[in-house]
Amino acid sequence: MEHDDSKGALKEFTPSSGLAVSIDDPVQNPGLPPHRERLTDVDPKAAKRAERTIYTLFYISVAASIWAVAAYMLFPIEDQEMTSIRQNNLFIGLGIAFALLAIGIGAIHWSKTLMSDKEHVEERHTTRGSEETRAAVVEAFRTADEESGFGRRKMIRNSLFAAVIASVLPGITLFRGLAPHDAENSPVDLLKQTMWKKGEHLTRDPSGTRIKASDVTLGSAFHVIPESLLEMGHDDGMLNEKAKAMVLMVRMPPEQLTERGERKDWSYDGIVAYSKVCTHVGCPVALYEQQTHHLLCPCHQSQFDVSDEAKVVFGPASRPLPQLPITVDAEGYLIAQSDFHEPVGPSFWEIR
Repeated sequence: MEHDDSKGALKEFTPSSGLAVSIDDPVQNPGLPPHRERLTDVDPKAAKRAERTIYTLFYISVAASIWAVAAYMLFPIEDQEMTSIRQNNLFIGLGIAFALLAIGIGAIHWSKTLMSDKEHVEERHTTRGSEETRAAVVEAFRTADEESGFGRRKMIRNSLFAAVIASVLPGITLFRGLAPHDAENSPVDLLKQTMWKKGEHLTRDPSGTRIKASDVTLGSAFHVIPESLLEMGHDDGMLNEKAKAMVLMVRMPPEQLTERGERKDWSYDGIVAYSKVCTHVGCPVALYEQQTHHLLCPCHQSQFDVSDEAKVVFGPASRPLPQLPITVDAEGYLIAQSDFHEPVGPSFWEIR
């Protein structure tokens, strides 16, 4: 540290540079770099071309959204044709992808070519501003609208509105596929009736081998389907019927079962059978934990207690798994006493 008598200022010697820097001199504001005008700022024709490009992209987005809706109708998935399902997914996905991509590219091109690109400095305020400050904010929004051209460039603004509104339509259309809308094909009625009926043999999935009660050991779990399902072909809706009728059967000590009076004869010597269709969103419940007697749905981790009428003990499922009443025939083979007494599958199907 040394004192400069000629100027009356303190100077500090920095070994790295070997220079004496004045402590009293403030750091100079370097300012902003020179602003470089864009082509669209100086050439009205270029600005017009950019505007046409932007609203063309937005209208392409509208067309892509409309195509996604049309693809849903042109390639229906209700006929269960694998080709139609693949085309449905492909063309709807492409339509939605192009709709959103065109909006994104158009918005970026708009900001890069036509919106104001001048640098601005805004002071930060730690407290609520005064009325003058709030009025200044309103003025800032007005200025931003003017500089972006949002209110002035009607073609861009209107095409953007149309693109955003149209981009929602494919999503709304896809809700149509959640369930039939006609009264004859009510989801509740469709899921309340399965192929199980009185005397229907329980068979292994997928071999179709009948199951004797003596073959079911303590702690074992069997994936079960109705015997008559094997007589159906794929064209007869076999997969749909299997999806409703699939069952998981386990055996545990009878004294560990908690059963209400009306359900005491629904099991046989500790053997119980429950629908494999999760009551949350319909995933197959296929993981059995022998020590806790819990069934686990791998999709969203709902857990059901087999020892207590498959009640929900964890996860988002809202009701127990439906139980299939079972018994044995004269030869000791396991058979169903009836169909399920309630709809299988997700609970939202029961909302009319």
